Amino acid sequence: MMRQFILDSISPVDMISWALTALFFLGAAAINGGDLTLSFIGAGGVVMTMFLVGASVEVMIETLKDVKGIGTLTGFLTNGPEAIVVVVGLATGDILFAASTPLGSNFMNPILLVLAALLTGRLMLTLKVHPAYTVSCLVVTATFAGGFYLVDRAHYLFWVIAVVIASVYFFLRRMPEQEEETDDIAISKSWFFPALLCLIGAGYALDPVVSFASEQSMAPKGVIGFIVLSTLTSWPEFKSTMALLRRGNGVAAVLNIVVSNITNLWLACVGVVVYLMM
Repeated sequence: MMRQFILDSISPVDMISWALTALFFLGAAAINGGDLTLSFIGAGGVVMTMFLVGASVEVMIETLKDVKGIGTLTGFLTNGPEAIVVVVGLATGDILFAASTPLGSNFMNPILLVLAALLTGRLMLTLKVHPAYTVSCLVVTATFAGGFYLVDRAHYLFWVIAVVIASVYFFLRRMPEQEEETDDIAISKSWFFPALLCLIGAGYALDPVVSFASEQSMAPKGVIGFIVLSTLTSWPEFKSTMALLRRGNGVAAVLNIVVSNITNLWLACVGVVVYLMM
């Protein structure tokens, strides 16, 4: 049952993201004079590691599918990959890499929300979900994400304070979730903790894998985190959003993205504060 669940979770959309990842590293290697063969191998390592991370999150979400408030809960859980990158970046003392993925995800998430709505034919449903709140929240969270790179390190603390105030406001003002009937859970709840262990293990392997790909393609780790990892770590949000939209739960789908963007800022704030204390 678990094997079939994992196989069913792989879609053509996943394969497109993997191909784009390979193209990124090959393009970077070609432009920067890196090793094309080893860059391709590095891209494969990044894809495999992030697939394990994403699959672990999908399993965890599936085991909790019948929990009340699934939209908000999913928004937190799908930030597991971003949290892993923050921890890995802090462990290596690289704040730009640590913050790059959660902040980059704040740009990817709105794009993937629109893409999910188009692919599921639920665009109008999505647009009707508290549009003023949704648009303002996504714009503000993306602006704070981009603004981080314009702030001098001496002013990081002011950025953190502003982010905390704005993000807590949006979190407390989020729309209430609607009740929905859920399908039977495809896998046993007992798989939650093995999936969590797999997530931690994949996170442990992430830094050496990304470092290898960075060295061979000569692409900065911060750029890899902001573009490549943010896209791959946003994939659980994308797929869970599509699943929620297919069930007609537009509120939960939008909340999934909104809460994810807010949590991304919290993760970046934690990373910055820890970095300042190191």
